[in-house]
Amino acid sequence: MFAVYLTITLLAATLNGMAAIANFIGHDYPKSQADKLGVPRSWMRPLGALLAAGALGLLAGIAVPVLGTLAASGLVLYFLGAFTAHLRVGDRHFAPWSLFFCLAVAALAANLTCR
Repeated sequence: MFAVYLTITLLAATLNGMAAIANFIGHDYPKSQADKLGVPRSWMRPLGALLAAGALGLLAGIAVPVLGTLAASGLVLYFLGAFTAHLRVGDRHFAPWSLFFCLAVAALAANLTCR
């Protein structure tokens, strides 16, 4: 069961870390999403910092389980906020969001059940 937890955690941390880097370097995709959702571009770095903190927290949770639980919970809340931002502007393209959200929920579930 620990292998499942480790796989989910590493995958979620990797993808959220990559998303954080995309926000930090000003990649076109996060910029276009911010514009489409009405999020100021000045928020991209703070949002990237939240993603990076979540990714690092998931990794730290391997050694200190409570950190992993808190990080996964924070990522779930982050992506629920993203969902409301999509709904607010009437955007119904949820494929990328659903991948990240499901990974955050899976990381939380794995952390709660495997530890």
